[in-house]
Amino acid sequence: MEPRILIMTAGYGEGHNAAARALVAAFNEEAPGTALAVDIFALSCPRLNSIVRRAYLAAINGTPRLWKHVYAWMDRPAFMTRGVRMLGAQSRMLAAVIERERPAAICSTFPAYAALLQKLSREGRLRAPHFNIVTDSISINSIWWRPGCDGWFVPNEDSAQVMRAAGVDASRLHVTGFPVTSFFRRNEGIVSRPRLADGAAPRVLYIVNSGTQHAEATARLLLAEEDWEITCTVGRDKSLHRALLASAVKRRRQAGILGWTDQIPRLLMTHHVVVSKAGGATTQEAIAARCPMIVNQVVPGQEEGNCELLLRHRAGALATTPKSVLETLRAAFSDRGRAWEGWRSALEPLCRPDAARVIAAHVLAHVSRGAGEPFAGLSAAAR
Repeated sequence: MEPRILIMTAGYGEGHNAAARALVAAFNEEAPGTALAVDIFALSCPRLNSIVRRAYLAAINGTPRLWKHVYAWMDRPAFMTRGVRMLGAQSRMLAAVIERERPAAICSTFPAYAALLQKLSREGRLRAPHFNIVTDSISINSIWWRPGCDGWFVPNEDSAQVMRAAGVDASRLHVTGFPVTSFFRRNEGIVSRPRLADGAAPRVLYIVNSGTQHAEATARLLLAEEDWEITCTVGRDKSLHRALLASAVKRRRQAGILGWTDQIPRLLMTHHVVVSKAGGATTQEAIAARCPMIVNQVVPGQEEGNCELLLRHRAGALATTPKSVLETLRAAFSDRGRAWEGWRSALEPLCRPDAARVIAAHVLAHVSRGAGEPFAGLSAAAR
């Protein structure tokens, strides 16, 4: 019988769920029937969870300055103690799932689980090792590491440096990349974009997220660029979908105006640039696709590090107005894409499309060895 691996996630930001899905697929590829994704927050209090999720989205989209203060408050040591007390129903549900599934290991893509699992371990109700899969870059909240665990998988060396400086045991930090869908790994060298250096028309993908500012104005300016191939994904915004379809009809080059789609990985691999907010999943999938990103919106806190990662490595740009987005794209595509080529090359060291498989192999090897001391790894000075 294959060991059961629980992947703990939560619906507060698509990055957590995207990472969880990729990990489940990778574990089950290594050992079929092994992994199961679980959202304790949705299972224990579905109605409350729905309300809190809506409030979270309203805060990050409508009151970003307020959210920045909330994010900073969560970074304080006292937050973990108070937070665990408030999550009694979630703790009981988590204990029940562990008792039922008897996992050989637990992986978390959402940081709140670490404190809950630490509590269960102290009560003698958890024996399995626990790993955190960090889905943020650079601006990493301390709730990811204060409770401790058997190991942390981080998306890049920049983030590992932040955690080492905070006192996390370097021997338990693994720079693997962000777990993305296997589509990127499987289609390397198969799905591609035409070369700008050969005179190909630039292809621009614009991903409109919920709460995106200046969405219609940005899309209309993009569609007015007749020499570019444009694809806009607008999610479930039917009004914006209709408006952009009407604008696209007038173009000399055909444009793609899509609603909700599961083809983002393919689109990223076939377009030269993606314009989007700096969400965890979008940023990391763009890196995996080697598709430079122009960030047009940043949620304070967790998304600041995603943008900083791209800027630090000169693998993209920040442009927060429709006009600046267009100016940045024109500069990138000028001289047959010379600046774009620089961005594209800068993504190469960050690109780890096999991260999910690497993480799965590491955890399964750990289980096989029976190694490690649970819930260690954080120095006393950092607690």
